[in-house]
Order: sequence, then C-alpha cells, then structure tokens
Amino acid sequence: MITKGRLLLLMLVAGMFSMPVFAQQGISAVTVSTNPDGTQDYSMTLQALFIMTALSLIPAFIMMMTSFTRIIVVLSILRQAIGLQQSPSNQILIGVSLFLSMFIMAPVFEQVNERALQPYLDEQMTSMEAFEQAKEPMRAFMLSQTRVKDLDTFVRIAGDEDKYDEPSQVPLTILIPSFVTSELKTAFQIGFMLFIPFLIIDLVVASILMAMGMMMLSPMIVSLPFKLMLFVLVDGWNLIFGTLATSFGMGV
Repeated sequence: MITKGRLLLLMLVAGMFSMPVFAQQGISAVTVSTNPDGTQDYSMTLQALFIMTALSLIPAFIMMMTSFTRIIVVLSILRQAIGLQQSPSNQILIGVSLFLSMFIMAPVFEQVNERALQPYLDEQMTSMEAFEQAKEPMRAFMLSQTRVKDLDTFVRIAGDEDKYDEPSQVPLTILIPSFVTSELKTAFQIGFMLFIPFLIIDLVVASILMAMGMMMLSPMIVSLPFKLMLFVLVDGWNLIFGTLATSFGMGV
C-alpha cells in the first residue's frame, strides 16, 4: 500500500514526473544484459514497473479524489428522473462531468502546480518533496467535503481512534474512502431533490389518465414531454451546473 501521500501526486502528475525522475536519477526503464553467446536479455526496473502500474490507476484516482463522483451520480439520477434512457448518452455525461470537474478543481490544481510541479521541474525540490507538497491542496479539498461522521467511521474501522488529534492528521488511506462516502451521500441528497418535481408530474399525469379510463396508455409516455418542457422553462442545465459548482464552495 502506498503511504505518505505518494498516491496523490501519482494521480495528478505521474505521467509528467516519470520521465524526469528517470533522467534525474539516471535510471533506465529497461536494462539490457548481454549473454556469453551474444544474445541479449531485457529487464524492467522495479521503479519503472511501479510508475507504469500507477499510470494505469490514474483514471480511478481522478474519479475518486475529485468532484467527478458527485457530478456523474447527480447527472445520472437526473436522466433517470426525467425518464430518458439514452439521452444524454453515457459518453456525453462523462465528458460533461470531466470538464465540470476540471472547472471546479482548477484552483486546487493551480496550487499543486505552483507548490509542487513547477518547483520540481525547476529542480528546486526533489521528487519526494514534490509529493509532500502536492498532497496538501488535495487533502484540504477532500477534508472540506468530507463529513466528520464518515471520517470517524473509517478511523474507527482502522483502529486508530486515539492516534489522530485533528482531521488534518488523518492519512490519505483513511481520508479517501471517507471522502468518497461523503460524496455519494451528497450526490444522492441532490438527486432526491431533483426527483421530486418530476415525480409529481408523473403522479398528476397518472391520476388524470386513470380518471379518463386510459389505463392502457403508459403515463411515462405522456409525462415525458411535460417534464422536458418544465426542465427547459426553468433553465435546468444552468441550475444543475450552478448548484453542483456552488455545492463545492465555489462562488461563496
């Protein structure tokens, strides 16, 4: 298990850091050894293998340690509440979530760039110092969005109840699952509020159809245009994106 915040910087700058690390430390990703018979064997260093493995996990880190989780869950619930099965498509929802996450996380990424990435590229600090500097802005962001109850739960599960005096001392191995749990709860709370007006429309339409004796006609077919009209009239996308951005403290 990766400790001391190294997991965090791998998420953000592993792709940019891997080659400078090899160049700075004189480590070759692949070593070549010549056998007595003239043939050659190729072997990969453990550090190169570690970096390549970390790169494959970066998408999961981005989804779990940024605002992406809350956004994609809320948009998925919204699509279900309206009654649309394939529109917007999953690709569009993921793309919107990624770019909205970039917008929300921009101040955090800027701090990481100023405090860790640029000094490292200017050779003002080592890679380990850059790791330590890069984790602090992300830690502060996740702590600001994590409920104390969720944090206490994972601290108790880890058996470290008496080990930490304040939340800022909690390691990332405990903070990350606590953050994800809080994000899922918040996303479901927002999704519940989104469901209410569309559910009311479904109930009204179903009641009217029942009163008219049109029980063979699906209420979903009739209510869908009204839900779309309502969403457009209230400028739904603007409200949803604005609410998601402000839910992370932006503009406050």
